[in-house]
Amino acid sequence: MKGNQPWWQGATIYQIYPRSFYDSNGDGIGDLAGIGQKLEYIASLGVDAIWISPFFKSPMKDFGYDISDYRAVDAIFGTLTDCKAMIKRAHSLGLKVIIDKVVSHTSDQHPWFQLSRQDKTNSKSEWYVWADPNPDGTPPTNWQSVFGGSAWEWEPRRKQYYLHNFLSSQPDLNYHNDEVQHQILEEFRFWLDLGIDGFRLDTANYYYHDALLRDNPARDQNLKPSFMATSGTPYGYQEHIYDKNRPENILWLQRMRALLDSYPDRMLVGEIGDSDAESLMGEYTRGNDRLHMAYSFQFLTTRHDADFICASIRQLEDSIQDGWPAWAMSNHDVPRVASRWLNPACDPLPQNKLHLALLLALRGSLCIYNGEELGLTETELTYEQLQDPYGITFWPDFKGRDGCRTPMPWYRHQPHAGFSRHTPWLPVPPEHQQLAVDEQESDPHSMLSFSRQIIQWRKHQPQLCIGDINAVNAQNDIVSFRRTLSHYAEILCVFNLAANSQTLAVPAGAKLMSAPGQPAKLDQQLTLPAFGFAFLSLE
Repeated sequence: MKGNQPWWQGATIYQIYPRSFYDSNGDGIGDLAGIGQKLEYIASLGVDAIWISPFFKSPMKDFGYDISDYRAVDAIFGTLTDCKAMIKRAHSLGLKVIIDKVVSHTSDQHPWFQLSRQDKTNSKSEWYVWADPNPDGTPPTNWQSVFGGSAWEWEPRRKQYYLHNFLSSQPDLNYHNDEVQHQILEEFRFWLDLGIDGFRLDTANYYYHDALLRDNPARDQNLKPSFMATSGTPYGYQEHIYDKNRPENILWLQRMRALLDSYPDRMLVGEIGDSDAESLMGEYTRGNDRLHMAYSFQFLTTRHDADFICASIRQLEDSIQDGWPAWAMSNHDVPRVASRWLNPACDPLPQNKLHLALLLALRGSLCIYNGEELGLTETELTYEQLQDPYGITFWPDFKGRDGCRTPMPWYRHQPHAGFSRHTPWLPVPPEHQQLAVDEQESDPHSMLSFSRQIIQWRKHQPQLCIGDINAVNAQNDIVSFRRTLSHYAEILCVFNLAANSQTLAVPAGAKLMSAPGQPAKLDQQLTLPAFGFAFLSLE
C-alpha cells in the first residue's frame, strides 16, 4: 500500500510499558519474555511496530528512565537473550521494534558518573555538567528541575554542583564534550547491530545546556499554560531558554541521524516537551538530516473541544510543514484518555471509539498506548499504593503517573486479571478486570474488536496513512478535515464531539465509506449520533 514510503511514515505504533504488560515469571513485574508471549496479540491489532519503554539496567529511581548500563537488560525484565528472542519473534510477525533511548542523562549509579564525581581530573571528569557555586555557595543558576526544586545538586568531593533536569539521581550528560557524543553513538550502534528498527528519544530537546550558565528569565504567566502546568512544580514559572532547547541540539541530532542512515530502514522519533513544542518539532524534523519525526504532546492535555483540536492540528501543520508528526492521546506519563476526555454522563464506549477513530485519521504516525485498545481508564490509587516519586512528592495536588501504569488485564476471572501469578507492583482495579482481553474478544461490539477493525481498515486507505490534511474545521462541536493523496479520492473525516445528534451538509456526491463502527446516516445531509463519526469518499 505504501509503495516506496518508509515503514515508519504513517505507521501505527503500539507503546508497551514493560513493567505492566505481562509477567512471565511470576514476580509481579512485566518482562521481555512476557512481551514475547503476547506479540501475536499485538500483531492481531494490525499495528506496524512496537515501542518499548526502557528495560535497561537501572536502580529504578525513575522506573528505568535512569539508566546505569546502556547495553544491559535489567534483571527484573530478563536477559539480553530474552531481548534478542523478542526482537526475532516480533520481526517474524511483521512488527518493527522501537526502543526508548534515554541519553540526555544517566543514573547516578552509572560507572561514568561514579568516576566523574570523584574529582576534577579523572577520565570522566567532564562527561557530566559540573559548575562551581556562586560566591555565597548557592547553585550557579536559577534553573529548575522538572520534578521540583533546583536543577543543581552539590557534590562535596568535587566541591561543585552537577546539573539534573529531572531527579537528582539523574545527572545530565555534557554534550559539549565530544567524547560523550562519540560514546553515546556507540551505545546506539550496539542496539542497531542487534536489529532494533528505531529509537524513541526521551527528552530530545534537553541534550545541551547554555555553556555560559545564564539564568532563565521569568515566564509571563498570562501566556498559554506551560506544558508542565499540571505537575505541581514551579518549573512552569521560567522560560527555559538556557537549560534546554539550545541551538547545538541540531548538530547532535544530525550526528545521530547520520549513524542511523548508515543502517537500512531505521528511524528516530523525538519526544519534545516544551511550551512552544510545535516550532521545535518543525525545526527538529526539517530536511532529511535530523529526526525522522517528532512526538506531539498536543492531545495529552485535558482540553479536547473541537476548537482546540482543530487549532492544534493547524498549528502543528503550519510549524512542521514537510516534517512528519507522531500523534498520541495517551502514554505512560499522563492520565489515560478514556478518563481525561470522558463525558462522565454518557456511555464511555462510543467516546472511546470516537477518540481512536480521530487519532487514526490524523496525518502522521500514530502511537497507541497499551490498554488504549481496551478503553482502559485512569486508575485511582491511594497514597499508600503510589510508586512514582513524582506523585509521592506532590500528592495530593499531583498524583503522579502510576494511574496510567497499572497492569494490562488479560483474563477477567484470574487473579490480578492474569497479568501475574504474584501480587503485581501496582494493583489491577476491578473496573479493568471487566475490560480484560478475553472478555472483549468474544464481543464483536467491544472496544477491542473495534480497535482491530479500524486499525486494519486504515492500513488500506493510503490517503489516511500518507496523504495530506487540509480544510481543518471546527463547528458546533464537530471536527472535520480532508485527507488527500494524488490519484485517490479525497476522504472527508467528520467527528461529532457532542453528547447529542448533529446534522450537517456535505458535498454533493459524497459517499459513506465502509469504515468500521461508524453509525452515521447519509441522505440529503449527514447525521451523526452522539460521539459519532464518519469517513466519506469525495469522488
